[in-house]
Amino acid sequence: VQLQASGGGLVQAGGSLRLSCAASGRTFSSYVMAWFRQAPGKEREFVGFIKWSGGSTNYADSVKGRFTISRDKAKNTVWLQMNSLKPEDTAVYYCASGTGIIQSMARQTRAYTYWGQGTQVTVSS
Repeated sequence: VQLQASGGGLVQAGGSLRLSCAASGRTFSSYVMAWFRQAPGKEREFVGFIKWSGGSTNYADSVKGRFTISRDKAKNTVWLQMNSLKPEDTAVYYCASGTGIIQSMARQTRAYTYWGQGTQVTVSS
């Protein structure tokens, strides 16, 4: 499985960005697709995930109501729509995928097997 994240950039506080994660290599019906982020000097943290099959989502409290994850099965692509961005959202954003992930593990980096290369998001105040 290969994941290619893109769409990062520089945006002012209150603005929006949409990240994409293009997946290839196998079918993803049993996969969970997630977004994590890592700010300088901090650990990688969970942003949200989507179950490829049913489309259910789950988000970190820090982004709930501002970020939305969706997927396009035909394009094997997952999107992270980020609205009302804040300076504290500045980080490198990574997409990740894995299979056989139980709900209680889905917010942990170790649950995911495959990772994209990351895309930088910078929010200026």
